[in-house]
Amino acid sequence: QVQLVESGGGSVQAGGSLRLSCVASGYTDNLNVMGWFRQAPGNEREGVAIIVTDDDTKQYDESVRGRFTISQDNAKNTLYLQMNSLKPEDTAMYYCAAADSFRVETLFSTDTYNYWGQGTQVTVSS
Repeated sequence: QVQLVESGGGSVQAGGSLRLSCVASGYTDNLNVMGWFRQAPGNEREGVAIIVTDDDTKQYDESVRGRFTISQDNAKNTLYLQMNSLKPEDTAMYYCAAADSFRVETLFSTDTYNYWGQGTQVTVSS
């Protein structure tokens, strides 16, 4: 079993920065991909940034490319999302997710992921 615990959300003004953290515990050896998703009220959960854990390759949604950076610290079993130049449209609940198997074509699909964190709220004001 894998547990994911997120932290780092908060309220910031447009143009500000936040760093989200996700600590993974339990049996993590089989996790091949991890990612950050977000969901605003009334919207579907959407992929933000994905990392393939064994080779450190990364993919980003076009809406955050150049502003957000996903990274991992394997020694600490921790995933990060550095969010810079935040915009009001980034406001959402942000979730950490992990999976033990995947297809490249579906990395941004919520159905790919076996494990989810509880979410951390990010609010960006104008």
